[in-house]
Amino acid sequence: MERRTFVKKSALALGAAATLPSFSIGTPGTSPNSRLNVACIGVGGRGWKSLGDVLQTENVVALCDVDWKQTQHTFKTAAENGYPDLHKIPFFKDYREMFAKMGDQIDAVTVSTPDHHHFPAAMMAIEAGKHILVEKPLTHTVEEARRLREAVNRKGVISQMANQGHATEGIRYIKEWTEAGVLGEVREVVAWVRAHPEDYFRFSPQYPVAAEPIPEGLDWDLWLGPAEERPFSSYYVPRYWRGFWDFGNSSLGDWGCHTLDGPFWALDLGPPTRVSAQTADLNPHQPPAWAKVTFEFPARGSRPPVKLYWHTGTGLGELTHLPHWPVGKQPESQGMAMIGSRETLLTGGRPDSPALLSEAANLELRKNLPPKTIPRIKGGHTTEWLDAIKGNGPMPGSNFNYASALTEMVLLGCIANRTGETLEWDAETGRITNNPALNAYLTKPYRDGWKV
Repeated sequence: MERRTFVKKSALALGAAATLPSFSIGTPGTSPNSRLNVACIGVGGRGWKSLGDVLQTENVVALCDVDWKQTQHTFKTAAENGYPDLHKIPFFKDYREMFAKMGDQIDAVTVSTPDHHHFPAAMMAIEAGKHILVEKPLTHTVEEARRLREAVNRKGVISQMANQGHATEGIRYIKEWTEAGVLGEVREVVAWVRAHPEDYFRFSPQYPVAAEPIPEGLDWDLWLGPAEERPFSSYYVPRYWRGFWDFGNSSLGDWGCHTLDGPFWALDLGPPTRVSAQTADLNPHQPPAWAKVTFEFPARGSRPPVKLYWHTGTGLGELTHLPHWPVGKQPESQGMAMIGSRETLLTGGRPDSPALLSEAANLELRKNLPPKTIPRIKGGHTTEWLDAIKGNGPMPGSNFNYASALTEMVLLGCIANRTGETLEWDAETGRITNNPALNAYLTKPYRDGWKV
């Protein structure tokens, strides 16, 4: 069947969400109302985390993955963790087929795919009235993030981006300390990844990337999904796709929704008005080895303007020249610093363990913490999402209204990183105003059969 026809028929087959149903592995449609029927798209690698979380309390009724080898590894991991029957759940390679055949038996969906599949998988779920959890970054492009935000509000579903640090106590400390004036005025933020992590980034010596035989068990055409056709290469699958603009969003896209979550929330940054990049060795396929991206945010009420600097593989003179910075100390491999007029706050790559740079100030703060004004989350970001669906808790903190704005900021930085150009951003119109040609990077083409 031609893909466009298949998708049209799939949409017609999607039913409304079933009544709240069901143990982890069960028969669809027979679950008690205390459990949800959940489908998991992408179950290898990071997908096991969301699947494993859901298995603890809900009824998983469908699994979808294009790589059978990765899926078998997940089955083995599940068996080692007390779920030996995971292989008995209905399994699909194509989530369009999954929705067409089982849409009326699904309440909620997790999406743990490469970035270029986030939007079509999530949008199909949302339009079918399914609650949705998507890995970070929320989408591959700015336009996709805005469309998902509009869709969840229109359909009234519960959404969550899986930047798990937003559910921690640590990020609540960051916001509480900032609002209590512990840092004073914050006008500068520095965040960094000292180099592209070798576990996830591999740079090709030639373009087009040399073709290799497709591994047994991998449906390469489905892995490509909405992306342009090309031969298979181990430079893409299973781990290195993040380093190609057609599939991922560089180290900034990989870590930005973690590392920048704390300052974005605590300082109420909102959209930047200007984003620029210093970099070299640009090519249209993969991110540069080093870059310094600068985000500029206007004053917000009584709060001053902020400049936020993101470094990949560059020096960090802004940090080592700070008061109280230990002589000779090098920044950790990943981290973030909010530089205030009184104190500087540091975190690692995630916002879960904040501390003040000055050890004396840090010890004094621990003796007299500001009041805990923000409710704490028990059980992590997946539990927060599931509880909200059941009416047992508030809207998740990284719901798509918040997550789309955070992702939009990060992806604008990726455009500057990708092009080496400066962007003047009008958030109200969603357009780059100083260089209209750059607006092409806000969206992307989709292969026939994958347009949602």
